[in-house]
Amino acid sequence: MTKEKKEKKVKKKTVKQEKQTLVIVESPGKVKTIEKYLGPSYNVKASMGHLIDLPKSRTAIDVDHNFEPEYITVRGRAKILKELQSDAKKSGKVLLACDNDREGEAIAWHLRNAIVAKTELVPIERISFNEITPQAVNEAVLNPRNIDESKVAAQKARRVLDRLVGYHLSPLLWKKVKNGLSAGRVQSVALRLICEREKEVVSFIPEEYWTLEADFLAGRSTYTAQLVFWNNSKPDLKNEAEVKAIIEKIKNNDCIVSDIRETDKTIRPKAPFTTSQLQQAAANRLSFTSRKTMQVAQQLYEGVNIGSSRVGLITYMRTDSVRISNTALEDVRSWLGKNYPNELPEKPIEYAVGKNSQDAHEAIRPTYTEYTPDSIKENLTKDQLRLYTIIWERFVSSQMINAKSRTVSAEIKVKAGEGDSGEEGLFRVSGTKLIEKGFYKVVKLLTSKDENGGSYPSLKAGDKVKVDKFHSEQHFTQGPARYSDATIVRTLEEKGIGRPSTYAAIISVLLDRYYVTRSNKQLVPTVLGKLIYEVLVEHFPLYVDADFTASMETKLDEVEESKVSWPEMIREFWDPFKSTVDEVSKTIESYKGTLDEVTDHLCEKCGKPLLKKLGRFGFFLACSGFPECRNTKSIPLAKCPKCQGDVVARKTKGRGKEFYGCTKYPDCDFISHFKPIDQDCPKCSFFMVEKYDKKNGTHKVCINPDCDYLHSAEGEE
Repeated sequence: MTKEKKEKKVKKKTVKQEKQTLVIVESPGKVKTIEKYLGPSYNVKASMGHLIDLPKSRTAIDVDHNFEPEYITVRGRAKILKELQSDAKKSGKVLLACDNDREGEAIAWHLRNAIVAKTELVPIERISFNEITPQAVNEAVLNPRNIDESKVAAQKARRVLDRLVGYHLSPLLWKKVKNGLSAGRVQSVALRLICEREKEVVSFIPEEYWTLEADFLAGRSTYTAQLVFWNNSKPDLKNEAEVKAIIEKIKNNDCIVSDIRETDKTIRPKAPFTTSQLQQAAANRLSFTSRKTMQVAQQLYEGVNIGSSRVGLITYMRTDSVRISNTALEDVRSWLGKNYPNELPEKPIEYAVGKNSQDAHEAIRPTYTEYTPDSIKENLTKDQLRLYTIIWERFVSSQMINAKSRTVSAEIKVKAGEGDSGEEGLFRVSGTKLIEKGFYKVVKLLTSKDENGGSYPSLKAGDKVKVDKFHSEQHFTQGPARYSDATIVRTLEEKGIGRPSTYAAIISVLLDRYYVTRSNKQLVPTVLGKLIYEVLVEHFPLYVDADFTASMETKLDEVEESKVSWPEMIREFWDPFKSTVDEVSKTIESYKGTLDEVTDHLCEKCGKPLLKKLGRFGFFLACSGFPECRNTKSIPLAKCPKCQGDVVARKTKGRGKEFYGCTKYPDCDFISHFKPIDQDCPKCSFFMVEKYDKKNGTHKVCINPDCDYLHSAEGEE
């Protein structure tokens, strides 16, 4: 054999021996991005989330032997697991690149065990990264680590805890309330918060009050000022007559600018987003639900095509920390130095991490500051661009100098009588301007009109002005607002319930189970949700208590920090919980059928009485002849004001938006976009509806357009 042939043979053998490295991620969305970064010597595959978990058909927790869970391959996922095991056998190495949180660590742990069960010859290592960029991914590959067993233990503890609660409370609800119900450990606490707020909303009675403004002429300028004091006290105007009395006293009297006040205010930039703050800002600014926010953020994190490259645009979106890496600080300060040198502070700005923060990840930020929203808008969908914009603005502005605003207030004194003994009113007009824009130079989508500021009143103390017009306006006091996605997330965070990865899921579960619905972006408990809340609060008050649930979250954190053994933590919870469940199951009365009512309506198919029953989607009418007769129909909510037919809930075609219409359609075309309530108007006997607007909040009004009745303290008496 010639020397040349020998060299070719050795080379061919070497190429054959070089095996790919298998990289396993959770989501298929990351595969293309990471493949581009790592090149052909790496084979990137997705596990599609959990492949191994507890079975759904039984509790599968051995409470007598340290609560050991019985794991199985998730139904429908065996093929994926088998392919990953096969790929692992052919690979030179396996890198588990699941998300760097409890769930991701548990997925990596299960994958490692499943691969080792088939072959122990392939080395398996864990890698993690906070952002999907070439630098971060390659650095993670060069610095593999072991699986964090403490994180796995914390996930196992949470899974076991939730399984024990759900699989012991739910059967109790099936037996005593209604088949198919379920109760979750954290979701039940959120349901309690929503139901208790609903009680406050329903019981609140609005009270009437009035405000008075006046247009004052000063030369060619007109200033609208509000009455802020009457006889040195804040005006308490309860009706129109009191307003008119003041107008009569001051309408032709002298007015003078008594004082000009100038106040400067320093406005500091806000810290970069945490998960809960991002969900709140997206709800308030973009009208995104928590679920939508996390879905769009996931897309930005996993990667978007920018020209010929694919880039993860933001860091990991499940975090409770405002910490920023040194690399990111250098990047943003360099960008600001080129684009906004006058707004760059001397030193980087540091933000305090919250006392309950786990600080496992950085804040949510763009991976590259140079990718401004304008520069990449052609590469993003509308929703991606809007969410990316507020993340970019919040991060970049957080490393800029403070803004300064100036408020100028002019006070106009109006005498209502002669001499010192006469009555006196004080009107005030104010204007605010930014005198130093500071960080607001990069903030657009996140800025409100109030923050942009307006103009100052050009008045001087001693100026005489003249009243041109009066403007009086009726208002009603607003009660507590129902929770929205933003406010329930903020409340859960403040109370220490749930974690960044669970906020969106908590809301979604309540909506999916139809315990809660959305109305005007507010979360409203259903009849079913209220019933479950009442049962749980009466019989399991401790386990739906916010403080108790928060203490369990703290204990899970302690498991992750290796301060507590997870079986000991579960045992401490389990023994008293199981005793309570056993006791309640013996003593609780059955609620089954208690909400069923015989009605005056007859079944049009068989003539038997119709029953009012509670279903998964609220009340409905069903034939008492069931199962022989299976006729059902919507429950009448009110009498039609046009023809005295029944008004029922209906849905539009396409988007399925709910409205309320007459059952005699098309002969009667009456519809209402507001839900009738179980109350008739005391003035005209038409039915009442609940409305919501920013001026009056949630309030009840008569459906009759010719009737001016509004539910108030006076109307209730």
